[in-house]
Amino acid sequence: MAELMEDQVLMAFTTYAAIVLVKMLVMGPLTGFYRFRRGSFVNEEDVSVRARTEEEKKKLLRVHPDVERVRRCHQNDLENIIPFVLIGLLYSLTGPELSTALLHFRLFAGARIFHTICYVGALPQPSRALCWILGLVVTFSMAYSVLNTTLLL
Repeated sequence: MAELMEDQVLMAFTTYAAIVLVKMLVMGPLTGFYRFRRGSFVNEEDVSVRARTEEEKKKLLRVHPDVERVRRCHQNDLENIIPFVLIGLLYSLTGPELSTALLHFRLFAGARIFHTICYVGALPQPSRALCWILGLVVTFSMAYSVLNTTLLL
């Protein structure tokens, strides 16, 4: 295990994987923050903290566009970051050049961070789409490299 952690590519991957995973983990509490801030809950037991009457409870059991925006951003993270982590690990183990690996990892991390800013901030398209596409292209590039390396063995 100590040998693996001396590999610069694997260390770089570990760093950028941790960054995007922490970013993804932050989306859960951010969704909760938006729920409380906007007074938008989906479960009856959640509204009992803020509402005293049945009528107040019904008003709080609703969907708010801001909450849904953050929730969809979190869902998008789950769909993109998990494949990046899995494919990135395999990619790191194939012995790529450090500079190429860093380019992949940095582009993906930057794309996901800017994707969140664009999504939560409701920036106009194609800003969010370009960030999403960049992250997807990076993941596919690493997957291609893994398959190319392993199929040649």
